[in-house]
Amino acid sequence: MSKKNFIPHTDYKEFPVEEMRQRARSFYEDMRRRRTIRDFADRPVPRAIIEDCIKTAGTAPNGANKQPWHFSVVSDPDVKKQIRAAAEEEEREFYENRATEEWLEALEPLGTNPNKPFLEDAPYLIAIFSKSYGIKENGDKETFYYVKESVGIATGMLITAIHNAGLASLTHTPSPMGFLNEILDRPENERPFLLLVVGYPQDDVEVPDITKKSLDEIASFI
Repeated sequence: MSKKNFIPHTDYKEFPVEEMRQRARSFYEDMRRRRTIRDFADRPVPRAIIEDCIKTAGTAPNGANKQPWHFSVVSDPDVKKQIRAAAEEEEREFYENRATEEWLEALEPLGTNPNKPFLEDAPYLIAIFSKSYGIKENGDKETFYYVKESVGIATGMLITAIHNAGLASLTHTPSPMGFLNEILDRPENERPFLLLVVGYPQDDVEVPDITKKSLDEIASFI
């Protein structure tokens, strides 16, 4: 086993308790403004903003620091059109044959349907892939650990970074999503995790009138 290589953690920054309270409250107030939208403007977004958001996602904690993710960023109109066509085909099958009545009833208040124009309207699609294993330089497989957990954390940080930058997003998960490997030419050790739609909301965008559960409903302190 190789010798552990540790260095001093000089990047940690502590704040006075009162400032910690203010920062925590301010961040919560900002994040509670975040809403999933389905109507995107076609306004361009500088690529550098998306790059920094993805770099933020890349700082996520993960199993054994294997970083088992890949972010495929799509802005090409033709590729977005291909993705939309494939996604809508799977969505039609879902709504017509796969979804249970209970599931459809749960979705009804959100106004979703098989049509996904946002996949072409938004300036960026970010296809997030989880790597089930890695490939070493000699061609051997490299085991990755806690892949779903790691990619889930990174995805959450990416969504947060996108909101923090002043953009909106939509998490889209047509099932199955194997068409993304083919369209985006991703290898067999990568599995589509989620398709994130990113851009500015339309000026007249509306969102469902819903609320989040209270602290008492989502947490316990012992």
